[in-house]
Amino acid sequence: MDQNKPTLAIYGIQDRTNSEWPLYVHDHSLALFEGGKLKKLLQLERKSRAKRDNRLYQQIYSILKEEKLIGKPYDLIFVDNVIGRAFISTEGNMRFEAPLCSELSTDMEKGISYWVDGERDAYVLNHELSHIFSCLPFYGNFKENSLLIHFDGGGSKSNFSAWVWKNNQIQVVEYHWDLKYLSSFFNANGLNFAILGANILDQNAVPGKLMGFASFGTYSQEIELWLKENDYFQQEWKSRKNFFEKARERFGYKKTQLDLKEPFIQDVVATFQEIFTRDLLTELTRLQNEINADYLYYTGGSALNIVANNRIIESNLFQQVYIPPCAEDSGLALGAAAYMEYQKHGEVENLSPYLNNWGIEEYEVSYTEEDLREIAKILMEKKVIGVCNSYGEVGPRALGNRSILALANDKALADKVSIEHKGREWYRPIAPIMLKENLEYFTGRTGDFPLSKYMLMDFQVIPEKRKEIEGVVHVNGSSRIQTIDARADNPFIYDLLTYLQKHYNVKALINTSFNKKGEPIVHTIEGAEQSARNLKLDAVVLNGKLKRLN
Repeated sequence: MDQNKPTLAIYGIQDRTNSEWPLYVHDHSLALFEGGKLKKLLQLERKSRAKRDNRLYQQIYSILKEEKLIGKPYDLIFVDNVIGRAFISTEGNMRFEAPLCSELSTDMEKGISYWVDGERDAYVLNHELSHIFSCLPFYGNFKENSLLIHFDGGGSKSNFSAWVWKNNQIQVVEYHWDLKYLSSFFNANGLNFAILGANILDQNAVPGKLMGFASFGTYSQEIELWLKENDYFQQEWKSRKNFFEKARERFGYKKTQLDLKEPFIQDVVATFQEIFTRDLLTELTRLQNEINADYLYYTGGSALNIVANNRIIESNLFQQVYIPPCAEDSGLALGAAAYMEYQKHGEVENLSPYLNNWGIEEYEVSYTEEDLREIAKILMEKKVIGVCNSYGEVGPRALGNRSILALANDKALADKVSIEHKGREWYRPIAPIMLKENLEYFTGRTGDFPLSKYMLMDFQVIPEKRKEIEGVVHVNGSSRIQTIDARADNPFIYDLLTYLQKHYNVKALINTSFNKKGEPIVHTIEGAEQSARNLKLDAVVLNGKLKRLN
């Protein structure tokens, strides 16, 4: 490791199968840092246009060549996965083998690498720590006396790991698979997949769908006991006959088809969600009783579950909870790079979430007051606009740079955006974006909420205010509000929201990701315009400039 060299981090472990859709490995990525500053970042799906793309090993040579990075000096660091630690490009000219280990390391490990033109020093950082260190670019160095948690479907040696940060050092507390049953509710449970009409190839889309649908039901202790007795029906992949027989025996449920409108089915899914939330909180409470940490840094795919996130915050176990916008595997390369850069320089640059810049480094946003006036006028006509400004967001959620916008006060318009334009299911909520100053107006809550900047928590909307934003209030009265805290966070969105509030008294907009169901979020302005036409949007904003489409 050379302090004067850039850092290139790679998450590209090959999947176990060569299927059309990721199974065990997903969301390959690259991150290039220099001097503690991010230079380039790529979520592979944004460039390849293949959702959750896990074939970096096939494309890495051409990707690096295109950016003139072949033969350049840089330190290499890789991220491993539960299914392996070796990276080999399709051409065979880029190879890395990490050492096998029986215990989870608290540091990066040196491996063996052949990189195009010869041997090169290279390292591996385990999956768990790569998740943990994805917090650094967004929240700065870990605060003293912090509990660091990774929780996902599967890491290197665990799906749940706990660490402490004290005296500028990280120490492992525990790592295990004890909570695998919880993450499996969302990514490997045959019954839940069947309820949503999904199959194993849809596993990366199921968690968000299941979380949204759970809000329609109510937790039942009797259903929980029944689920446990039947091993959560996790193997109900090919036939649901056993489920229906057991449901008839215990609850007199006589249906033989899974109907999402049935209260019993809704209660089953709500019970799954409650078990996940409660048991996770129990684990965190146990750890906090042992460690007495002041702060929690929480990462991994499970950290995208906003229902659980809210309960963690409301528990007051910690002074503050921090979750990065790329909590799932899309943030692994960023986390590994941040780790190596921290080792080199003692810190990394504080970053916005708008980091997907591979191949679009020259994007500059420019707009005038007239542009804002025209965009606001279109929105007030209940039309739908796509936005592709500057760099794309890192992580799975659009935060204003790759967003679809519309008025938030019309439920029919919200359904049109979600169901007609995007092709999403009827039960999935759609989120709003607003200036931070309006959060108290709609929710009555004051204070700082770091997670609301990244759409990682929800809020109960005051009943008398719900009509104003009825398109983004979920069935349980909650709303996954994203706040723009300051103009520097996103000048275009800040100025547009300010204009709408000043001239039309509009305090929030629908903000949903700029993509159709099953497609990655748009990346380039060319792709955005084409996608906007495919989605039948009314207009698109490209680096600040409005283009009407009909």
